[in-house]
Amino acid sequence: MAVKFFGQFLVEQGVVNRDALLQAVDLQEQTNLKFGEMVVDMKLMTIAEVERVNLAQRSEDLQFGDMAVKLGIITAAQVQQVLTTQRNNHLYIGEALIKVGALSPEQLQKNLQAFKQDQQPYLATTIEIPSGIPHQPMWEMVADLTYKMLTRVAKIPFRPGLCTLVDKLPERPIAAGLSFSGAVNARYLMAVTENIRNQIAKAILDEESVDDEPLEVLDDAVREFINIVCGNVAAKAAQLGFTLEIDPPETYSQGTTGMDIPQDWVGLVFPLHSFAGESFELVVLIANA
Repeated sequence: MAVKFFGQFLVEQGVVNRDALLQAVDLQEQTNLKFGEMVVDMKLMTIAEVERVNLAQRSEDLQFGDMAVKLGIITAAQVQQVLTTQRNNHLYIGEALIKVGALSPEQLQKNLQAFKQDQQPYLATTIEIPSGIPHQPMWEMVADLTYKMLTRVAKIPFRPGLCTLVDKLPERPIAAGLSFSGAVNARYLMAVTENIRNQIAKAILDEESVDDEPLEVLDDAVREFINIVCGNVAAKAAQLGFTLEIDPPETYSQGTTGMDIPQDWVGLVFPLHSFAGESFELVVLIANA
């Protein structure tokens, strides 16, 4: 896989070893509190109030702070206070490696430049739909909301790749999807690995581990996640003046292995690269008019 994260790049280049990287990642996790963790640490919200905001975020596209303000739990001024504290305390992986003694500042700058050059062809700073695809703003919105819900609801850190037009789906063991009709006729798919499915399930079920859960429960969690995403898509489309009908989601037992794009349809693949080193995909199949 060409897409890498900075820590992975440093290990592959022999600049740091894996133990040092894990030590730096642990330091990052202790330092970089999420917004919900930060407001509890600052005694601005309770754990129960954080859970209330997290639940509300499933049905409306709002950042945590904005949702907490809307629910009347904290004020806009307190949101800015938390954001300022987060920015001031944020620790990047390179800085963490310096703190644990694995890198010097000079080594960091040299390798950061090399990393940026290595990854330049794969960086997706914006969502760009290939030319010639109808309703491009719609698919940009679908991808944007998927990315937000992966972060806010599924709690999966990832980096998006470049959207591509394909005639065959990527091979993944698990896939779930649903159909859109109305303003557009399309199918939304999430093609994932077992580990990504389990991460989604842990977030949806609010459990530390899903090792003892039956496969039906894990698959249902992925379907529920898709329902959350596409419910937000339908709401956003309505704000833009488009009506979308959404069918119930279903799971494909064989995943996307060997699936060709149906005739008279086009396939968009949005690669997603998790911090754990696994890749998965958002797939949008669009019926030709």
